[in-house]
Amino acid sequence: MYYIHVNLFHRNKSYHPVNRIELSNSRLLGNVKLMQQFTNQAVIPVLKSNAYGHGIEEVASILSGADVPLVAVDGYFEANQIRHTTKHKVLVMGYIDQRNFALLNTRRVSFVSQTVNNLQAWGALGKPVNIHLELNTGMNRMGINLNEISSYLNELRKWPKLKLEGIMTHLADADNPSAPAFTNQQLELFDSAVEKVLQAGFKPKFIHISQTAGSLKLHSRYANAIRLGIGTYGINPLAQNDPYYSKLEALQPVLALKSHIVKVRELQEGDKVSYSLTFTAPKPMRIGVLPVGYYEGLPRALSGNCMLTSGSHRLPVLGRICMNHTMIDITEASLRLGSEVTVVSSSKNDPNSIISLERQHGQFPYETLTRLSSTIHRQIIE
Repeated sequence: MYYIHVNLFHRNKSYHPVNRIELSNSRLLGNVKLMQQFTNQAVIPVLKSNAYGHGIEEVASILSGADVPLVAVDGYFEANQIRHTTKHKVLVMGYIDQRNFALLNTRRVSFVSQTVNNLQAWGALGKPVNIHLELNTGMNRMGINLNEISSYLNELRKWPKLKLEGIMTHLADADNPSAPAFTNQQLELFDSAVEKVLQAGFKPKFIHISQTAGSLKLHSRYANAIRLGIGTYGINPLAQNDPYYSKLEALQPVLALKSHIVKVRELQEGDKVSYSLTFTAPKPMRIGVLPVGYYEGLPRALSGNCMLTSGSHRLPVLGRICMNHTMIDITEASLRLGSEVTVVSSSKNDPNSIISLERQHGQFPYETLTRLSSTIHRQIIE
């Protein structure tokens, strides 16, 4: 049903989806400009995981108006998805099985290469490929260990069509407000490794260590770019007691999820609502049914424990959130069939904003956003 809705909408602009995600063009571009001003470095917006749930094609389209050198994704399939949408070069950061290298179009795409074997596979293609070297400075996830740098660079020299375009690492504890020692250690290891690469005669164009959380905290001797992930979308990843929290509060949330009431019911005292009968009406009530549930991205854990909004009205969720439906209390609101309801708000102080869902209900912002269904229609607004 939902894929049909999406396809119909693209073919027929008069089709009206019952759910939509609104993306603010001005806020997204404003977030990028803000971080450029704060850091005085190039900003590489990260569009992995469907642009953190916002919609990768829509976000790539908005960013075509941004002064950024690269946009970053996880997989090649994401790079291919936006190849004709973005004017920017794309950095693929995730792992690719080297048996697939010969199938990839490397034009306007750069790749993080994790191993000497990867370099050999890229070099064997006999065509130009831009490479970013990822260093493991303590995250212990991806990247080469620092004692492998010489072997990596020696292999790179064997393949003249491979260009070392960038060096990067990933910070493991940058959002920690009170213990910077580990992050500072990563910084020192990174800078010493970059120095080794430079002394070996390589001249990478992009040197990037920080994500949003570390962007204002670190002062590398060599870094000239940041990878702006959650900050692109206006979410502050720092705790309120972090010294840099207030500065990142200038970021503005880009996304709002809107739905519509598709059924109004009159309840009598004692009537039950939804699965497992977890809500019982204490008095006569009016409830609205929304065609949005945990499949669309409203966490089931919020069942009976959060409020949605419509204008100034705060609307409690009643009973269990279903796969594709949610029931809300509209007894005190002048809402009816077809009335619009905000499921996720772009206003920070609303009870259903991403930040409120984290503070009041423990919902991890990254997970909440990336779980928003790709089948919901995305609309770019000013």
